[in-house]
Amino acid sequence: MTERALGRGAPQARRRALFGLLDAGGWSWATVKAFCWFLLVIMLLGYIPDRAYYFTVFPTIDLGISAVSPINLCPPENGAGFPCPAPPGSTLAWQPSPGQLALPVPLTGGAVVQSGTSLLYIGGSAGGKATAAVEQTSVTPDGNFSPWQAAKPLPAPRTDAAVAFLSGSIYVIGGTDASGAPTDTVFVATPDANGNLGDWTTADGLKLPAARTGAAVAAAGDGLFLVGGSDGKGPTATVWKATLDSKGNLGAWQATQPLPAAEPRSDAAASLQGSYLFVYGGTGRGGPTATVLRGVVATEKTAGSVIGHWEIGGGATNLPAARSRAASFSANGTLYLVGGVGPDGTTPQNEMYWATPDASGNIAGWSHLVNDDLPASLGLAGGAATTSGTHAFIVGGTTRQGVTDGSIRADMAPQPPFFALGLVGATIPALAIKGEVGQQLGYLAAAGVGTVDFVLLILVGVAMAHPERTRELWARLRRRRA
Repeated sequence: MTERALGRGAPQARRRALFGLLDAGGWSWATVKAFCWFLLVIMLLGYIPDRAYYFTVFPTIDLGISAVSPINLCPPENGAGFPCPAPPGSTLAWQPSPGQLALPVPLTGGAVVQSGTSLLYIGGSAGGKATAAVEQTSVTPDGNFSPWQAAKPLPAPRTDAAVAFLSGSIYVIGGTDASGAPTDTVFVATPDANGNLGDWTTADGLKLPAARTGAAVAAAGDGLFLVGGSDGKGPTATVWKATLDSKGNLGAWQATQPLPAAEPRSDAAASLQGSYLFVYGGTGRGGPTATVLRGVVATEKTAGSVIGHWEIGGGATNLPAARSRAASFSANGTLYLVGGVGPDGTTPQNEMYWATPDASGNIAGWSHLVNDDLPASLGLAGGAATTSGTHAFIVGGTTRQGVTDGSIRADMAPQPPFFALGLVGATIPALAIKGEVGQQLGYLAAAGVGTVDFVLLILVGVAMAHPERTRELWARLRRRRA
């Protein structure tokens, strides 16, 4: 018996996905879906719990990418007229400390160093004569400090000395004595755990090869560099290095590569950043200078870090204006210079400049913001600068009205915008709960959000594994609502 064969039947159209670009049953569409699910899992279990933590403990959080934001709103704490957002490296406006925090007498040419929670103002000159006095105060994390109290004085008066804190000890190097002559002595004191000074001693093994005053000191990981200074006749080009031994004690000063012969320095600023020693401002042969010198630091097996060679800056690398006897400090890889005397060598100036060298030691230019300048009528030279936490302090110095006993401080952490609207993201206010309580609440918030998101993922997985029952349940819910 003959049977008729079945025909081919009607052709089945293949479904298309993603606006008809991909085959809904093919590997391409499956890969796209898998990638989307992967991003969703990362978002629910990683990004959102992370944002929940920072929403609890930070003042603001970023949603998406808001690096380029045409709309920015900054908190009033930054001050009226302050740029929003703040330029990188800028500080808030300098604020004078109240009168009860003044030094016992007006002083200039001293140095400030921090030990633990204590700030020490060492030496300086009062009435044009060097003093041996050392004043001490305690500083709090919010940038406040207590009234100055007398600490153990130096063995002899000193002003314009180079002062450094290294390996638990304070070193007062060279400086001018009461007769006005430069010295070659080094005084050392070791504070206790609370920052209280022990006795000062004269370190005979650290006696300088020659008398120096107004030298710049920079701390390295294995010792101290002493750059330039005056020998009483004018600025010098000497650079000496004292290296720590295995017990943490400094050895005798050894000569390393001197400054370029045409660029001697005194009363300059110095800072070691990575493999580069920057010397900026100060007094050269022709008076105050704007030239920036960069020493390339090399490492030798026996001598440790030494200066391989010096490079003379030019163009944007140099300061915008000549400055000497300026207050200087460094923080977060940025060099700061405040005030100092101008080209005439006598008039205190009020500008603040800052620059951030890149990884190759290059300075693209120095920044300046009018909001960060000292009051125009004030000016300051010979002030002693230091940093503590997010604050910078300048104590004493000479203003246009004379030697001062006051101090000023600036917050180095301007607040970011509390609201910023970018092209693909936004910054919004957050709770900013501080301290241990804020951290614990942040952990709880992250854990709670992560748990909820995990449960949601499980429910979505169950729904997709049973589509018929899910549709039936959804239809039942809709009927109940109707």
